[in-house]
Amino acid sequence: MPSMLDAVVVGAGPNGLTAAVELARRGFAVEVFEAAGTVGGGARTEQLTLPGFHHDSCSAVHPLAIGSPAFDAMPLARHGLEWLHPELALAHPFPDGTAAILTGSVGETAMSLGPRDAGAYRRFVSPYLGHWETLAADFLRTPWDGPPTDPYRWARFGLTAVQPVTWTSRRFRDERARGLFAGLAAHAIAPNGGIATAGIALLFALAAHERGWPAPRGGSQAISDALASYLREQGGVIRTGTEVKRLDELPPARAYVFDTSPTALARIAGLGNAYRGYRYGASAFKIDYALSGPVPWTAEEARRAGTVHVGSGAAEIDAALSAAVAGRDPSVPFLITAQPSLTDPSRAPEGRHVFWAYGHVPAGWEGDATEAVERQLERFAPGFRDLVLARAVAGPPRLAARNANYVDGDIACGAFAGLQTVIRPKLARVPYATAHPAVFICSSATPPGPGVHGMSGHHAAKAVWRRLRAA
Repeated sequence: MPSMLDAVVVGAGPNGLTAAVELARRGFAVEVFEAAGTVGGGARTEQLTLPGFHHDSCSAVHPLAIGSPAFDAMPLARHGLEWLHPELALAHPFPDGTAAILTGSVGETAMSLGPRDAGAYRRFVSPYLGHWETLAADFLRTPWDGPPTDPYRWARFGLTAVQPVTWTSRRFRDERARGLFAGLAAHAIAPNGGIATAGIALLFALAAHERGWPAPRGGSQAISDALASYLREQGGVIRTGTEVKRLDELPPARAYVFDTSPTALARIAGLGNAYRGYRYGASAFKIDYALSGPVPWTAEEARRAGTVHVGSGAAEIDAALSAAVAGRDPSVPFLITAQPSLTDPSRAPEGRHVFWAYGHVPAGWEGDATEAVERQLERFAPGFRDLVLARAVAGPPRLAARNANYVDGDIACGAFAGLQTVIRPKLARVPYATAHPAVFICSSATPPGPGVHGMSGHHAAKAVWRRLRAA
């Protein structure tokens, strides 16, 4: 090992691994330190319920991973990553037994919204179709990284993206389209009236049409394992089971890159109150199920979808998110669910299934939402409970224990609210740099934010190698 490393990365989530890969492939000597026994962070797969049932402990479906400019530039398929696409990317069932859908076909998606909104949907997405590569690169960029690749389309997208989804939904006349977009925006874990929620909804819709909403064969761990394998091929070293509490516990290096929450970074690096204004958001209440058969959705489309949103309409979805953000106990939660074993039978014993679901609860909430979650599932899939072989329940304390980045169970590593929506972790020309010239942050607390796409790690690595080459 060299007497001084070029970079040490703390945290082996997708962003930390991406940052390490970007540095190692440019000839820098890199080591990664991970507190858990395996790499992955929010992209891990474990047997949480019964033997042979492989569950994703956090992320499960990856529309931004398959479309990530950072991942596209890496030979991850050669390192074992294989994407599996369900017949339908998303289904959003309604109480009458019908469903709105997202699929690769814009026409099929539009028709599922009903005749009064089909044309409006086509007009909404058509300016961006066929331009995913430039749109993703520009949307997932940082302002300090130069001008956008496609300024016209970036500006047009941006004017829509900064709006609340409640504003953009006014172009639709019926509840099916409004409910679909409210559910897409809910991935931000913020009320639908929040700024930039329209951008989240539109980006996810375009991802379905352009690249799909796939899951990796074997589970989300496959993404992390592929990144780790590629890093080792480039000469990088990974040390798991090593918790870092102070900067001086790490080997000497020219740069230290943290895939951690801003709070943890400040504590470990001795930065005091550098991030005192940073806010964490509402939490998730997640249940992983081992099932004896597929979920008996009333809506036939939901039985063919990799992801199913469970909430009857925009008002119900917004009420659920508003309650979580305001600190109220869940009563009728909005659920984001995934059923990866429909396309990947290796995830469960023959004839069995894994199912993943979460709703939103207040930060740090210590209650049990199992009954509320399953009551909501039974509304749209009567008989669901009869199929449950085992369940693994994780409220905010358990989520935070699994992953230290999830402060009080915030799986987005920071609230999607106010100026923090677009300026995180604090106002700075280079948001990955800190007050310490050798310390950087690359977690999803930095631009472009949450999601398994590695772009925060990509941008942070660029800031690091610029610093190292200038030294």
